[in-house]
Parts: sequence; C-alpha cells; structure tokens
Amino acid sequence: MPGPGRGAVRRGSAVTGTGQSIDEVLAAMADPTRRQLLAALAARGGGTATSLAGGLPISRQAVVKHLAVLSRAGLVEARRSGREVRYVTRSDALQATARWMAGLAAEWDARLSEIKRIAES
Repeated sequence: MPGPGRGAVRRGSAVTGTGQSIDEVLAAMADPTRRQLLAALAARGGGTATSLAGGLPISRQAVVKHLAVLSRAGLVEARRSGREVRYVTRSDALQATARWMAGLAAEWDARLSEIKRIAES
C-alpha cells in the first residue's frame, strides 16, 4: 500500500494550466457528440455552430449547448467576428489532462512491474 505522498492519486484536485479541473475536462469529453465537435474544430481550424451542426444529426441550438460545455472546460474558445461567433480549440486543458493521465498510467505500470517482480521471485 503506498504511503502518504507516495503513489497516491489525487482525485478531483488536479487542475489544468487554465484553471479548469481535470474532472471538468473529462466530464466534457465523456459525451461522444462533444468529442466529435472537438475533432471537427481541430480538423477545420475552427468553425461556427451552424457549420458544425451541418455534419451532425442535431440542431444548431444543441451544438451551441455542447460548445458551451466545452468552453467551460477550457477546451474551446468563442470569438465574435461581427454577427458571427467562431469557435476554436484550446489545447492547454487537454494537454494538462493528458499529462495527468500519463502520470496515472506510469503509476499503474510501476505497480504492475512490482507485482510481476514479486510473482517471479
């Protein structure tokens, strides 16, 4: 069993570089429609709710609601250009979440290596 500060996974307390919690990012990414929107924005370099809704079986209003969730999680940014609102991806929160997950994976790898070492001795 890991002692305090050694191998302990901090749940819910990890924060991305943009101030959002890892939990917010993972909750936003849990929805397949939001993942699809994020992928489309990344591939296109941005887009409007109307252009994004064209490729999905949901309304523009539903797309706007999904984009609001992604925005609160720090994954997209809305930029007003005249009457149009363009959405672009922000990578900071996703990169911070990926670093946190890599640390978690490394911890599990270390635990599995220790189990293997014990089993083989």
